Amino acid sequence: MSAARTQAILWLVQRATAALLAVFVVIHIATMIHAVRTGLDAASLLARVHASIAWPAFYGAFVIVAALHAAIGLRTVAAEWLSWRGTGADATIALVGLALAAAGLRAVVAVSA
Repeated sequence: MSAARTQAILWLVQRATAALLAVFVVIHIATMIHAVRTGLDAASLLARVHASIAWPAFYGAFVIVAALHAAIGLRTVAAEWLSWRGTGADATIALVGLALAAAGLRAVVAVSA
């Protein structure tokens, strides 16, 4: 795949993940506001998460989208600010993205198990 095609795909994925993150953040904040206004405590929230597959799935997707968005953004910053490009930079950034996803998914599993 050509470098221009790769850049175009990454640009599109960055914009798509930004749009998805906007939706995830609005749902997350609305849920937190609802929880506070209705007086739910941490134990009640955890009980609801444990009783549902939807919330772990939601937050799992949120983590994956955020990790992908962050990795692409870091790749761009590394290229523009540090002039760090090429296979080594791409591999390092990919590892950072995977580490972010793994840490986030570990937290989702810990909260939902």
